[in-house]
Amino acid sequence: MNNTDLSIFENTINYKFNNIDLLKKAFTHSSYANEKHIEKYDNNERIEFLGDAVLELVISDYIYKLFPHMPEGELTKLRAGTVCEGSLAERARIIGLSEFLMLGRGEEATGGRKRDSILADAFEAVIGAIYLDGGIEAARKHILGQLTDTVNRIRETLNIIDCKTRLQEEIQKVSKEPLHYEIINEEGPDHNKVFTSAVRHGKDVLGTGKGKSKKEAEQAAALNALKEMNIIK
Repeated sequence: MNNTDLSIFENTINYKFNNIDLLKKAFTHSSYANEKHIEKYDNNERIEFLGDAVLELVISDYIYKLFPHMPEGELTKLRAGTVCEGSLAERARIIGLSEFLMLGRGEEATGGRKRDSILADAFEAVIGAIYLDGGIEAARKHILGQLTDTVNRIRETLNIIDCKTRLQEEIQKVSKEPLHYEIINEEGPDHNKVFTSAVRHGKDVLGTGKGKSKKEAEQAAALNALKEMNIIK
């Protein structure tokens, strides 16, 4: 594979490498390295390891800031769906990554170029290469450019609703007065408490809800308020 071929991929992802060898490494599967007797550290496994960590950090930071009231459990599900093998392989196909993979003959013959695991690993390896070449901000720009739509799709698929944010958005359409959440009751022993929260707008109680934590109770109150307002069913 020559540098002219790789420039096609650079144009596709809108990133120009300073060190093109990093991109070559990202495309080098271990089967190809073994077959060509390339130094074992010159395949994409180590750089994929790094890319995996950068990807998880960037997506975690993005959804944490995008959904300020989403509970930790929902954030975890959203991140997992976004960075899972299937999601990454899908994006790899969209950007034509498979065309640039360097595979051993055996892997090629058994359909490795179309295999989700190989595509997802190479996608993460490219992230690792961009991080090493241009730093965290270059990697962040690439990741969010590729996966923002995936975040929204996964959120819809999992039916994840950040109710506090949604309720705030609806109230702001008609009033500048902020919402207030209040814990109005606590039940049970310290190790197994149940909290009841009320959400107020001015003097009006829009909804109440219960949860195992204060944040969970607030989300439940916001959800019930949205239901009372016939915004969601």
